[in-house]
Amino acid sequence: MKNTTCFLAFSALLLTSFSCSNNDKDSPVDPGTVTDPVETNAPNSAYKPAFEGQTRINGIKTNTSYQGIVVTSALAAPWGVKSLPDGRLLITEKAGQMRIVTTAGVVSSPITGIPAVNASGQGGLLGLCLDPEFASNKMIYWVFSEATTGGNNTAVAKGKLSTDEKTIEGATVIYRAKPANPSNLHYGGRILFDKTGNLVVSTGERSVLETRPLAQSVSSGLGKVVRLTKEGQPASGNPVFTGTGALAELYSIGHRNPQGLALHPVTGEIWESEHGPRGGDEINRLKAGANFGWPTITYGIEYSGEKVGAGIQQQNGLEQPVYYWDPVVSPSGMTFYSGNRVPEWENNLFIGALSGMHIVRLAIENNKVIGEERLLVSENQRFRDITQGNDGTLYAVTDQGRLYKIDKK
Repeated sequence: MKNTTCFLAFSALLLTSFSCSNNDKDSPVDPGTVTDPVETNAPNSAYKPAFEGQTRINGIKTNTSYQGIVVTSALAAPWGVKSLPDGRLLITEKAGQMRIVTTAGVVSSPITGIPAVNASGQGGLLGLCLDPEFASNKMIYWVFSEATTGGNNTAVAKGKLSTDEKTIEGATVIYRAKPANPSNLHYGGRILFDKTGNLVVSTGERSVLETRPLAQSVSSGLGKVVRLTKEGQPASGNPVFTGTGALAELYSIGHRNPQGLALHPVTGEIWESEHGPRGGDEINRLKAGANFGWPTITYGIEYSGEKVGAGIQQQNGLEQPVYYWDPVVSPSGMTFYSGNRVPEWENNLFIGALSGMHIVRLAIENNKVIGEERLLVSENQRFRDITQGNDGTLYAVTDQGRLYKIDKK
């Protein structure tokens, strides 16, 4: 108990010094009250972190009074949410629908014109993003699981929202992560525009043992983050991977099931969340040309309890996660907070947790996590995605069909 008290006092001193002397906009002014670590359950493994603070960091508590309000419960397994220029929310539903929801909770009829999805297992209509020029061109980009010869693909499509907002015009598939496989798991499925105006897309390694090694293969689109033009071609400036048949669209490799992507509001860097097996959920700061290790290194174990591969967590040339969880929280969609309504949240990372059934808040300083908080735990919801609205508040969707607005009271 004495050591814990000293640690908390030291952490509080550090956080105070950050708020008083660090003018870097990457840091929150005051992330809140320091508490014990939020994770109290035993880990699945005895693996040790590579550095202090890589897991089970001290907890923090938001001092500003906030609340999560249910805007609507009328959605059907929503998967992705993005704010439209006028403040309404564009939402994908797993079965293949896209809808527009007002901040008052009015849900539109399904938008037509979307290619068919294979919604079995973890598949369906997945992440989405708006063209940077959406206000004038009405273009939408989305990821979905596509049934094809040989199984299923993680696919990317684009199309124009009609003037009456009832249909997608000219829907076209612009990219497929190959090879196809009959598995209906681990599609990845997030998409965003980076600061250069190119698309960044996450793909899963499809879960089965036969495709798992393809996360390390530079000639496969599985278990990757790829960077594309608006036409689905490899973007200029992509890193060059060595190896036979190396794909020009690759940005980073060695991913398991990356279901979250977010741009840091200050640096413009791409951050990613990734599902581990039993343990080993990760938050990564992506680097062009980097290998994030799956399945060679991981902080998780097989669902059977056996080691994954050689059971190692570090290897030269393979990136370490910024943060990991054991046991898992199942991190999905995520966003950085750049609003000013809750000062403690400035530049913090918010992640929807599925099995964890809460929203994770991570305070980050100099690319390291300095505190973790769990929000909306009492709601008992599987939080699938979260975004910041044009009104400066957070909006989150859950597998159970809810849209939440999260803001100060």
